[in-house]
Amino acid sequence: MRVLIEELTVRRDLRGAVFEPLEGHRLPEQRNVHVVLTEPGGIRGNHYHRYATEVATVAGPTLVRYREGEHIEDRIVAEGEVVMFRFPPGVPHALRNIGEKENLLVVFSTDALDRAAPDVVREVLIER
Repeated sequence: MRVLIEELTVRRDLRGAVFEPLEGHRLPEQRNVHVVLTEPGGIRGNHYHRYATEVATVAGPTLVRYREGEHIEDRIVAEGEVVMFRFPPGVPHALRNIGEKENLLVVFSTDALDRAAPDVVREVLIER
């Protein structure tokens, strides 16, 4: 399986912005969801999952790096842009906030979180 990438529609008005972080038909297969706020320069991920598919909906500015086979891919999510990444099992991924203020990730997983035996294997793609 390959990483799927989808630019999401962001609706804006005087109150702010709204977007749908995951398609409604995909909600029943999710076993975990978490919202992540990352400080400027902060790095998330640097791992892959053995069994789970992880969907990360990213509000820029963010550098998203992932590896498929031997190929490393970088994608910049620009400020004001929201992009959904679907990382299949075995695909290492990492995200760095490249902006000057906190940014937002909404992350879904097909595997329930088990803190005693997490489905996470560390693989550093972005150095601190």
